[in-house]
Amino acid sequence: MTFVLALTVGVLYATGTYLLLRRGAVRVVFGLALLGYAANLLIFTAGRLVREGPPIVPPGALAPPVPSADPLPQALILTAIVIGFGVQAFALVLLKRTCQEAGTDDVDGMREEGS
Repeated sequence: MTFVLALTVGVLYATGTYLLLRRGAVRVVFGLALLGYAANLLIFTAGRLVREGPPIVPPGALAPPVPSADPLPQALILTAIVIGFGVQAFALVLLKRTCQEAGTDDVDGMREEGS
């Protein structure tokens, strides 16, 4: 299972980087979104994949039982998803306004328009 997730993370990073290098501004936004998803999946995979039980400390114990999930990566990913959604929404609105002003979606065309 870990190998499949590692392969998925690699494919997401590769696809996100490929889209960032394209000329279309919409592709750049999608590339940034894929890089964010890849980072979230990487953090999730690094947080140990166990289905044994929740990280609840039983009464009288000092730590949760050994085969339990780590809650920190889950909390980090939840925060990253919310922040990533806000950044993507802002980027799409900025992209829409920029395309309206420049009259094109092409990044090189926007550069020539500004000169």
